[in-house]
Amino acid sequence: MLPQFQAIGQALAAKGLVSCFSGNLSVKLGERMVITHRGSMLGAIGVADLVETGIGKNDRFTPLASTELEVHRYVYKRTPALAIVHAHPLYAVTLSLTMEEVTPRDMEGKKALGKVPILGNNLTTVEAGSLVEEITEALKQHRVVLVRGHGSFATGQLLEEAYYYTAVLEKSCHILYLLKMMEMASAAGE
Repeated sequence: MLPQFQAIGQALAAKGLVSCFSGNLSVKLGERMVITHRGSMLGAIGVADLVETGIGKNDRFTPLASTELEVHRYVYKRTPALAIVHAHPLYAVTLSLTMEEVTPRDMEGKKALGKVPILGNNLTTVEAGSLVEEITEALKQHRVVLVRGHGSFATGQLLEEAYYYTAVLEKSCHILYLLKMMEMASAAGE
């Protein structure tokens, strides 16, 4: 399991989808999960960066888990997801500050994602009881969701699948951003 976490963590870091100590990964194992340690560097995951804890209840390892643990737990309890990638993709987060949803214009984004909802009102953290339910409900219908000004949550049967949706979202948002800049430049030139 460590190699899978390392590969996805390195890919996220290499593509700039997470900063030094941001983002988290998890996989569901029956009634338990393996999740990255609080404050892990996803680009350099080691054995000590993985925490196994309960999905339904706390244990002695729970305090070591990512600060987004409650989101992961709630999603696993209420969806068929077996893996979650939480990232902070630059263009997606940027667009989340001015849009209500992301509608990709590129073919891959349209096919893989459809529309991506943007949840929350300028929140910077996701807390149990606030957006946890909203994130989970949205992930029942979408492969990836954005939390306004915060980041994305993507699910899949494998970490690779959740990573793919994260990467496609960022590529689609980059394209949308560039199109907006071209439209602004064109309007300024008229």
